[in-house]
Parts: sequence; C-alpha cells; structure tokens
Amino acid sequence: MRVGILLGSTRTGRQSHKVARHLERELQKRSVATDLIDLAESPLPILDERAGRHPQIQARVQGLSARLHEADGLVFVTPEYHGSFSGVLKNALDYFWEEFSKKPIGVAAVSAGKLGGINASTQLQHVILSLGAFPVPTKLLVAEVQSAFDESLQVNGEHIVTSTARFLDEYLWFARAIVDAKRAASERAA
Repeated sequence: MRVGILLGSTRTGRQSHKVARHLERELQKRSVATDLIDLAESPLPILDERAGRHPQIQARVQGLSARLHEADGLVFVTPEYHGSFSGVLKNALDYFWEEFSKKPIGVAAVSAGKLGGINASTQLQHVILSLGAFPVPTKLLVAEVQSAFDESLQVNGEHIVTSTARFLDEYLWFARAIVDAKRAASERAA
C-alpha cells in the first residue's frame, strides 16, 4: 500500500511539517510506502481551472495529479487558521477530483493552542466526503505543536506517541479494508 501525505501549509515558520515528517517515519516503520507531498515545495497558483479541464494545465499540477493518483490512501496534514484548515490546502484540493475518488483519507491537524486543530479537522472531514472519498473517523490532533517536537523533529512526550499509534492503527485498518475491497471488485470486473 502507498500512502500520500499532503502537507497543507506553506507559511514561513510553519510547524505542521513536523507532524507530516513524524507520520512519514511512523508509516515507514510499519512497512508502508509513503509520498510526502509538500505544497511549499510544489506551490499551486490560485485555482483557475480544475486539472484535466484546462488545455494548458501546468506541469506542476499534472505532476501532483499523478502523485495523488498513485496513492492508495492519503493523510491530509493542516494547521488550524482562524478556526478552519489552511487556504492553501483548500486551493490544492479544488484542483482535483478523480484523484481522491473512493480513497481513504486521514486527517492530522495542529494548533499552537490546546485544542489541536479540532475545528480544522472536523471541517476537513466534511470536505473529504464532498470529494467522494472516505474520511477516517479517528483524527490525529497535535496541540501546542511548537513544543511537541525537538529540534531534530523527535517527539516530546508520550501523548503524541500514543495518539499517533492509535491514529495509524485505525487509519491502516480502514485504508486496507477499502484498498482490498477495491482490488477485489477490480478483479471480479476483469
């Protein structure tokens, strides 16, 4: 199974990349192939037209489309800004449609405060349903993210270790069930 991690923050001084890197490491420890898609490294302009509908779509959009297609499942990582998920993530999601079709998608949200991005995560799960994908009920919420990791991006505190393990246990169970069902349906159709 291949899991794409879509990092939805491009802000200077961002903290959510720490969680994305942590998830990448933990998935790899579980022998899951990963693709960390960092929107800061592959920025997208404000949406002009959805991928596949514009005759001169940018190579960057096509490349991101291919990476999303290759993923069996995804995890969206977002900071909470003003009670919601990041605008850059919403802009990126708006470019694509079929890339998300019937895929399991987990949500990891971070905040500088004590609530860990709960509002952003809940709103993002609604958007995932609108994308025709399946949001994993369990979320990974990282409160006070600025102190949750040390300078080498190692976890500070047992709570994040146990929360991450619980999130990945649920995510991988859910994702494997969907991926296996899709493969079985494809084999029956062939």
